[in-house]
Amino acid sequence: MASAVAAAAGLELSNPPSDGITNLRFSNHSDNLLVSSWDKSVRLYDASANVLRGEFRHAGPVLDCCFHDDSSGFSVAADNTVRRLFFSSNKEDILGKHDAPVRCVEYSYAAGQLITGSWDKTLKCWDPRGASGQERTLVGTYPQPERVYSLSLVGNRLVVATAGRHVNIYDLRNMSQPEQKRESSLKYQTRCVRCYPNGTGYALSSVEGRVSMEFFDLSEAIQAKKYAFKCHRKSEAGRDIVYPVNAMAYHPIYGTFATGGCDGYVNVWDGNNKKRLYQYMKYPTSIAALSFSRDGRLLAVASSYTFEEGPKSNESDAIFVRSVNEIEVKPKPKVYPNAPA
Repeated sequence: MASAVAAAAGLELSNPPSDGITNLRFSNHSDNLLVSSWDKSVRLYDASANVLRGEFRHAGPVLDCCFHDDSSGFSVAADNTVRRLFFSSNKEDILGKHDAPVRCVEYSYAAGQLITGSWDKTLKCWDPRGASGQERTLVGTYPQPERVYSLSLVGNRLVVATAGRHVNIYDLRNMSQPEQKRESSLKYQTRCVRCYPNGTGYALSSVEGRVSMEFFDLSEAIQAKKYAFKCHRKSEAGRDIVYPVNAMAYHPIYGTFATGGCDGYVNVWDGNNKKRLYQYMKYPTSIAALSFSRDGRLLAVASSYTFEEGPKSNESDAIFVRSVNEIEVKPKPKVYPNAPA
């Protein structure tokens, strides 16, 4: 029975981080997986072979990471630094710094720039092709209304979600001011923002068990399509228990998306048809991060307590890599009653 449960959860990677997992991301070119953690490390795994390929140690907790390509990546940390990591040599250099911990990092292939968001209430863009040294790599600094909590990119569009429920939408080709300034449709603090792969909008999740589906086009007809839904909650003795939705990830082929919550569940949704497609069995603790591989065959799940209930004894931090079946992620065709056969 235990092995059946393990198989349902997915392959558990050996040599996991020893403290909370802040993010994990698959490469765009392989099944390599980059993982950042409060244990001050960034780890590089070959997820399908279950091999730890490399490890970088930083001076403070690492709050996010992303790939540049299969030979290098980037990390941002609570020691305010933005680093570039070279996997083959296990070397790193510092691209620059913020004035407070750096929460998010994204690499834009469209712009050839690295974007970082910090609790110092700024966004910074870097050109990693510049020689080392902040004055040569920093492209620009852009003030934000509050601390940056989450970033997402699609093409030349950048969505920035901050404390205070602010959302700024930029065109990377003109960063002088946001294209749009919005407020979250959800009443509570934002946890995660992820752009739709088709570039028409973004999903935003909150600490209060909800996700909103938003659109960039401000026309009345398109804005009428936006909606929000409840998830990651349960009823117990007549009370609704609500969990933060920490993580979201889009399937690269089907455009459906997975959400992960502090309830330990991963759900897969068809946003267009407003349906839940699948719920995976419960993981040992909170879902801290999710990532689909480039071909959508694998889903990496970080099962890692996020301290939403304060310090308490909790399950060990773990990374599961599960094989994805089409039935779990492919939208179901709409069935119309009384349609001719």
